[in-house]
Amino acid sequence: MNIDRPHIDIGPLREADLPEADRIFRLAFGTFLGLPEPLAFGGDTDFVGTRWRASPEAAMGAYVNDTLVGSNFAARWGSFGFFGPLTVHPDLWDKGIARRLLTTTLSLFERWGTRHVALFTFPQSPKHVGLYQAHGFWPQQLTPVMAKPVGAVTDAGSWQNYSALDGGSRAASLDACRALTDAIYPGLDLTREIESVITQGIGDTVLVYQGVELAAFAVCHLGKGSEAGSSTAYIKFGAARPGPGAAMHFERLLSACEALACAHGMEQLVAGVNTSRHDAYRLMLGRGFRTMLQGVAMQLGNAPGYNRADCFVIDDWR
Repeated sequence: MNIDRPHIDIGPLREADLPEADRIFRLAFGTFLGLPEPLAFGGDTDFVGTRWRASPEAAMGAYVNDTLVGSNFAARWGSFGFFGPLTVHPDLWDKGIARRLLTTTLSLFERWGTRHVALFTFPQSPKHVGLYQAHGFWPQQLTPVMAKPVGAVTDAGSWQNYSALDGGSRAASLDACRALTDAIYPGLDLTREIESVITQGIGDTVLVYQGVELAAFAVCHLGKGSEAGSSTAYIKFGAARPGPGAAMHFERLLSACEALACAHGMEQLVAGVNTSRHDAYRLMLGRGFRTMLQGVAMQLGNAPGYNRADCFVIDDWR
């Protein structure tokens, strides 16, 4: 192929290409970060396969002569969307492939009618920030991805696993989760993530109650083959109902997530929180979470979305 001016086709990522998409994902990030063995990036986590299975129609592939050279994954959380990981084989960096993948992904959000779009990227990279800024995304505050050792928990209060519910109770719980997130950001909906972790067998959702009302919930990945990795529980999304008592419910949610991790024999609990959600960030620090890596949140049109001080929300948009 002519790597100086390759002919690029952007289209749906084929299931048969998932192993190569995973390899390119690891190679690209490992090379950018300067790892001595780039393909070791990410260990036994699975960001590519799990995201494709959650939403095959939201996975884009870049092909040169029918050979996969890059990919991108969109996440549709109701009215809110984000994308990533966007990766291109290092041999084809700076050939316009990332830009083509990004343009196609943004068109996908437009077809869905997504109200707001955002991303997580490297704050130290002018190249990455510049690419996304050229498409209307503006850098805002940092998002630390934090970890703490899993310990015994005694203050979680009333909570249960989504997986333990029967069909009718699951439907009611999904309604309650949608009502909670809608109060944080109109139309925000984690239904797809809640159901996907169960369908794929990669985690569970923690439901925290105040009396009979849902006070908080969190979608958690657990162990090898998920986005968490071996011996790790990862809170992909968590939120407390806004209003009086939100901080207390948020702390109970953190305890319930740690209890879930402990019950599954996990050794580490990982969660991301944007620093614009200052009180949530402060409470996590107080409970022993420490930053392991950090990115910068970039939001389309520089809108705040739900990165606001009144929001007790966990996520990182990687």
